Amino acid sequence: MTKIALTPFARTRLFPSSGRRNAIVGTTPAEWERHLNENQPLKVLEGYAPFCKLHVHANWTQTRCLTVPITPENQHLLRSGYEARSREELPVLVRWFEGVEPPVAGYLVVILYSREQMAKEGTPVDADWGVVGCLATAEPEEIPMAPITMMRNALGVEEGGSGVPMDRAAYRRSVAFWERNANWRV
Repeated sequence: MTKIALTPFARTRLFPSSGRRNAIVGTTPAEWERHLNENQPLKVLEGYAPFCKLHVHANWTQTRCLTVPITPENQHLLRSGYEARSREELPVLVRWFEGVEPPVAGYLVVILYSREQMAKEGTPVDADWGVVGCLATAEPEEIPMAPITMMRNALGVEEGGSGVPMDRAAYRRSVAFWERNANWRV
């Protein structure tokens, strides 16, 4: 059986100490990791590179959808600012909603990197796969990677990316999605 480990990078982002509501809620990091290892995904999607897989699970938590469609009624609730995902990364411009109530997600799309890629990025795991993120979605499909994440990946491991070159068609699909949707915060 494939072994999956929750990486420190993902733990900080998915289970922040602040207890924010747009993280994984209704379970602990250890319980969440155990669930991934004891339950087969509904389906496995190919990721953006050979070292990346996406495991789709029915949402067993109270985690809410990651994104909300931008409408004329809610666009005044959009905010933006410069943020870094870790102390080592450079801040980039991000945007999010404040004051919206997204529905509970139907699915958790767990983003996995191979043991070899995790070692290449300086975060070895004692497992076959390391969790690097999770998308809470209404449908059992991937949300397009944010354009800035694609750019960071193309910049390489030194800048917090994976070293995968830019795919212009995927980038355009990402922009089309993120022009119409945004993440949310409490």
